[in-house]
Amino acid sequence: MKLDLQLYRGYANDEELVVFGHLFKSWAPDKYQSDKKGFKHAFSVLHMFRISPLKNVSVRLRFKDIDVTTRTMDDGFFRFNVPYKNDLKSGWHTYEITCNPVEEEYGIIEKAEFLKPFESELSIISDIDDTFLISHSGNIFKKLYVMLARNVNSRKTFEDVVRHYQSLSTSGHNEEGNRNSFFYVSSSEWNLYNFIVQFAKLQELPKAVIKLKSIKTGITDFLKTGGGNHDHKFIKIKDIISFYPQQSYVLLGDDSQQDAYIYERICKMFPMNIRAVYLRQTENHKKEKINAVLNNIEGMQVATCYFKKSTEAIEHSKQQGIIKRNKHKKSRKEIFSGFCNSGNTRTILL
Repeated sequence: MKLDLQLYRGYANDEELVVFGHLFKSWAPDKYQSDKKGFKHAFSVLHMFRISPLKNVSVRLRFKDIDVTTRTMDDGFFRFNVPYKNDLKSGWHTYEITCNPVEEEYGIIEKAEFLKPFESELSIISDIDDTFLISHSGNIFKKLYVMLARNVNSRKTFEDVVRHYQSLSTSGHNEEGNRNSFFYVSSSEWNLYNFIVQFAKLQELPKAVIKLKSIKTGITDFLKTGGGNHDHKFIKIKDIISFYPQQSYVLLGDDSQQDAYIYERICKMFPMNIRAVYLRQTENHKKEKINAVLNNIEGMQVATCYFKKSTEAIEHSKQQGIIKRNKHKKSRKEIFSGFCNSGNTRTILL
């Protein structure tokens, strides 16, 4: 029997490491390329949902001095929550998962990355479909057509959304490579993970930890992709904030599904952690129910922005001090100007 592992980007703090993935019989969804054209692309997408997870199979995690084993769940999913208090520098690190069942002649080894966030004041949690990726989630037939007819190279982001996300990523950082942490949380299924990774890279969106919905295993499931209950997003966002409780967060979503209501619940649970909520307007007119939710969120001292164009969101982020100039040494002119505008009378000898 052929085995295949699909690993996902994990994350760590000063005390714990979290990594996760799926084990499949035969091919994992990432083996079906997202850049084919025409009917080949459509067949590739459908094959991503014709997969066979393997349950209760032993998988092994190795990272530095960590060597620990667990077993897959009924849907082939596995997750390691491992205590880890050794010094670990900020940035992306590589971990290894192996699977070598006793009854099989050959095993498999795969590697992936996890993030130890850089020291910063801000982290960003974003939805995907119709938040930065044009998906038409409000129209299931149009959504399915776009998924089947357009490959990863022909899918589009909203205008200026990449500029907004890049500015959020680098805000407050001066050192090369340091970034604010990004998390993409979506109701798209794990079947589409590799497509999302490829798309984000092609569009130069910030590299992120990605958390998706339970994997699907049939063509019927594909017809309902992205639908159903969205409570899993609340649970995943709650887990992220609980894992990094000292961070402030910006939440980005859209008005086509349940983002407003999920973010409202998050603000109620973490009243000191949420800096701002951004919702993209997906139709011609703003929705009264969404306005009411955002008004309630603002009553909890959280800034909100209900926008049609990303330029509006960028300007709001600047006004709120969320997007700010990177740290640098002040010039003599800036120092002098600061004293003049401080309201204090002071003599400066130059």
